[in-house]
Amino acid sequence: MDTLWQLSCAALILGIGATLVLDGWSLFLNKGFGIKSLSFCLVGRWFALMRRGQFRHNGIGKAPAQGGECALGWTAHYAIGVLFAVPLLCWQGGQWLATPTLAPALILGAVTVLLPFLLMQPAFGLGIAAAKTAAPRAARLKSLSSHLVFGVGLYLSALLYNAWSVTLLPV
Repeated sequence: MDTLWQLSCAALILGIGATLVLDGWSLFLNKGFGIKSLSFCLVGRWFALMRRGQFRHNGIGKAPAQGGECALGWTAHYAIGVLFAVPLLCWQGGQWLATPTLAPALILGAVTVLLPFLLMQPAFGLGIAAAKTAAPRAARLKSLSSHLVFGVGLYLSALLYNAWSVTLLPV
């Protein structure tokens, strides 16, 4: 990327777009198959409790509810999506953004699953890679598939960014 401004614009569009695709996927799984997704209110609870020095929980759902946790969780969800777009743009650069291909976005999506496996799930009391859940393999597959869908969303958002950049944004 040529400038911090271009990187920021691209990361914002790709991250928000990919997160919207992920949320659409989650809604489809929930409405079509009754498969529930992670409650972003619990993500907000986790972040809210960090300010009190509590980073790890035996069960995040048992932790006391925090004011504004849902808004904080949804904001964090989209901010993380934007942050996840940055490594892809730094790795692939402006050339990829001008002519996006699916493989790098899928690779990045697959790699990002390491954060919930190694950070969030253990911090929520679910163990490394959901090892302490009732169905760890199903939880892992759901996490991986969601992050791959996020990767598809990065690719689709890059196509959109590329189309818009011709008239609105510098490439």
